[in-house]
Amino acid sequence: MRWLGVVAAALVLGSCSSGERGQGLYIQRFFGECTSDYGTATDIAKAEGECGIITTMINAFRQADPAAKVSQNVVAWPGYSQLTAQLAARQPPDLVTMHTGVIPDYAGKGLLEPVEPYLQAAGLSPAMFTPASRQGVTWQGRMYGLPWDTHGGLWHINTALFAKAGLMKDGKPILPRSPEELLSQGRQFRARTGKPYLLQSLVADPAGAARILYTYMMAQGAPVFTDPRHIDLDNPKGQAVANLFRQVTAEGIGTSNMDTPAAIAAFMSGEGGVYPTGTWMIGQFETEEKTTGRPLFKSYAVQPFPQLYAKNVMFVSGHSWVVPKRERTAAERQAIVDFFRFMVARNGDWARTGHLPAVQSVIDGPAFLGLPHRSDIAIVAKIGRALPDGVLRQNAVEGLVGEEMAAAMTGQKPVRRALADADRRVNEFLAEVP
Repeated sequence: MRWLGVVAAALVLGSCSSGERGQGLYIQRFFGECTSDYGTATDIAKAEGECGIITTMINAFRQADPAAKVSQNVVAWPGYSQLTAQLAARQPPDLVTMHTGVIPDYAGKGLLEPVEPYLQAAGLSPAMFTPASRQGVTWQGRMYGLPWDTHGGLWHINTALFAKAGLMKDGKPILPRSPEELLSQGRQFRARTGKPYLLQSLVADPAGAARILYTYMMAQGAPVFTDPRHIDLDNPKGQAVANLFRQVTAEGIGTSNMDTPAAIAAFMSGEGGVYPTGTWMIGQFETEEKTTGRPLFKSYAVQPFPQLYAKNVMFVSGHSWVVPKRERTAAERQAIVDFFRFMVARNGDWARTGHLPAVQSVIDGPAFLGLPHRSDIAIVAKIGRALPDGVLRQNAVEGLVGEEMAAAMTGQKPVRRALADADRRVNEFLAEVP
């Protein structure tokens, strides 16, 4: 995969002037297309879901700042192939939504602008963002994106089944605090409910399995990567995590044959105790919690991944707004400044998607903490850790790691072989990255 090298070489040959691409602020984003419902909406408080909220925010900015002359392009998730083509053509957008794990791929090739000058002009300080969100956009000591949120793994919990299993106290689910407790509570849950403790989406969902391995290696103080080009999973700490979750699956404490849609459906149907997945599912499960007659009616809780080892840390990622490098007029740069200021002021509205706010004062504030379940997960913004900022192609690496971890968890491969294969595949892959 040498596409970024080709793009970087192309950019060396010349740059795009404003006259070549037209005036105004050109925004490119994912999060879906919902023009039929929110095409003209500007009341952010009434918007729902990722697509509805982001569409309404951009509409409201366009209305508040007509001088910015905003145009928008919605790309199919995640949109990086299109961005790469635009960069190669030297006509990139002004602002792009980007996963924080992808930033090193572009910043490392000189394709993004550091955003500190825009933040300063907008009256925004890097210190106002949460540690997790700020780490996510930082590469070699510079911020290459406006932090927008933090997302990571959570335990979504059926409290009615937990009560039946004797795992509730004072209205809160009792979660394991060691590998031994995970097994003992899982066995107790299975014996008393006849259902699996964990609904695991291990089929065609490598991100979920990688998230488990990364989180619990970090929790043991393991670095995951010895340096940005070399991963190290086949060691005693990685083996401990893989062996634990292999036992969970082998004993039937956790499922092994579900993909993501099946696991979601099973959780909403009351077929298991915990569905370990991300922040993005909170909204859908809250709807089930409020619907009379549904298995999750008044029976839903959500918590960060439980602390099973010495350190209370977990692997996270996030979304950001990046500024592709190109020549811009003063008016276009001012529009970016105005957009940053506008969006940071409304970061709390984005938190209604389930993602954690990037702004520390928002996550500490009563509006966010007053949303259902948010006080239980706010700590993720403090304990969340990304991979080292020099690790390239993090999405592809996650896929390779997740495939092998899932193979270990389901017994398709012995644990040592799966982890060794993951190390080999990732290190060979990164050796080929220019």
